[in-house]
Amino acid sequence: MRKLTLLFFLFFSFFAFHSNAQKALDTVETSYGKMVIYSNKTWAFLKINTFDGIMNPRIHKIMTTEQSVPYTLSWNNEVCFTSRNNDLSKLKDTIWLCLNDEEHSNFSMPVPGIVTSRYGPRSGRNHNGIDLDLDIGDTVYAAWSGKVRYAKYNEGGFGNLVVIRHFNGLETFYAHLSKFLVFPDQDVEAGEPIGLGGNTGRSFGPHLHFEVRFYDAPFNPEEIIDFEKRLLKNENLFVHKALFRPGAKPTDFFEANPTVNPPTNSNIIASVPVKETEDSITVAGVVKEQVIPKPQVKKPQAKYYKIRSGDTLTEIADRNNTTVSNICRLNGLKPSSVLQVGRSLRIR
Repeated sequence: MRKLTLLFFLFFSFFAFHSNAQKALDTVETSYGKMVIYSNKTWAFLKINTFDGIMNPRIHKIMTTEQSVPYTLSWNNEVCFTSRNNDLSKLKDTIWLCLNDEEHSNFSMPVPGIVTSRYGPRSGRNHNGIDLDLDIGDTVYAAWSGKVRYAKYNEGGFGNLVVIRHFNGLETFYAHLSKFLVFPDQDVEAGEPIGLGGNTGRSFGPHLHFEVRFYDAPFNPEEIIDFEKRLLKNENLFVHKALFRPGAKPTDFFEANPTVNPPTNSNIIASVPVKETEDSITVAGVVKEQVIPKPQVKKPQAKYYKIRSGDTLTEIADRNNTTVSNICRLNGLKPSSVLQVGRSLRIR
């Protein structure tokens, strides 16, 4: 009887899984495995997860076989960071990423809200993402198509957090949610609802903390996204080690400010994994900023005047384009001091 019941469950779940396009509401652990409950009251068993986490084989080959230090990328539904030891400051080459290819050509803003806090230093830490304004209950959307790697409450400060791994080689983080609309290992499309905005975790008001990461290392989301125009700046991203400097400004900042020289790749001298929190995560490097040499300014040469009979401080000052007070300061004199003939006074 038990075998017949199991076969019935499997047959019905297979039929429901393939004929149902409804959204998943919940997952339930049963003695037969994890079961997904859909909004139309049908259900299906989840397959045993054998996914290796590789969404882009071309990039993964470059990262694991063509670098001086091999990089790792695993698939884990229980931790928000899977590759704590990846040090992107040791990247050997510049790697090309196509953010939108022919098969996965869409991009969607996670929320339409304005930027309330940018990537960079904040309260003595590095803020590794962009904060976007929203109200509790506002819908949050997947930026690109991909697969949900993590969807649970995070104790490190993110609160309710969804992490999606994308076909373009990136991962995106959506933090402080009030509700999940997806579950781990679920495939999602760009623009698909993944959660509702909230104020969970270490948050001081409703907002979405949004991060973009490459092999677990964060970089400035404004490198690729124009949050004011709500679109991608470019469909191509050239990944190099200077992108992963803590607090790095986007490339177009330096293009708009040509007098400010961007640090070169050689400016990064160390990268140290640190505690998993929202503001200080995975890669918090010691950065050697680019040193711009100051122009050499020659110091004025000291000039002296030998006192002659009948000289006064006023006459000496006028004759040498200086002031009595300056002469007194340089020589430790007072305006009423008696001048000794033959003594040399410093006048500048």
